[in-house]
Amino acid sequence: MRQCQLLRLSRSTYYYNKRPIDKYNLRLMNLLDEQYLETPFYGVRRFTHWLLREGHHVNHKRVRRLMLLMGFHAIYPKPRLSMGVKNHKKYPYLLSSLAITRPDQVWCADITYIRLQRGFVYLVAVMDWFSRYVLSWELSNSLEAQFCCAALNKAFRHGTPDIFNSDQGAQFTSSDFTKRLLSRSIKISMDGRGRVFDNIFIERLWRSLKHEDIYLKDYETVQDCCRGLSDYFLFYNR
Repeated sequence: MRQCQLLRLSRSTYYYNKRPIDKYNLRLMNLLDEQYLETPFYGVRRFTHWLLREGHHVNHKRVRRLMLLMGFHAIYPKPRLSMGVKNHKKYPYLLSSLAITRPDQVWCADITYIRLQRGFVYLVAVMDWFSRYVLSWELSNSLEAQFCCAALNKAFRHGTPDIFNSDQGAQFTSSDFTKRLLSRSIKISMDGRGRVFDNIFIERLWRSLKHEDIYLKDYETVQDCCRGLSDYFLFYNR
């Protein structure tokens, strides 16, 4: 009790154990994941109507919560396309009209949702823009910035880019992530709001990965998924 007083936390908050995602919500998330690849322009309401047509009695509040959990948003130009962290510095998009002519000129990164039989994880990948080579990747059960930093550190084993491009998500705008780029004199580029094609190559990677591997193999555990992704990215790169 004294610890809660010092931390200014209610005891109910301190003892609360987060409940796991139930099986039905996982099923809905898997359905949203598959449909998102086919109709990435769907927002909360259109996904809600689609699920209703498929026989699932859900409302827009549940769909919005699941999409936020999965990191999904409708891909089309609109104001306030993605919500970052206000006190994180944002950088301009540097790739407009830039001719990409060689490896290590531009790297890019993105995060996607990966389904498992009994849960889900997040995958981040770092890709060379010119060659489409996947330089590194990491899995995580949360959207903390640390697994993105770990993927970046692994990518540096291959070299150093002139420019690093990402979206304005909190993981990529965090000081832990950007300081690793700035310490190597790498220019930071971030997708503009409402610019749906700024990071299109890695979005295409996610589509290939899910159709060619994730949906076919339906991994049961994180360990199985990790081994499968190692094989897939070796296949993809070569």
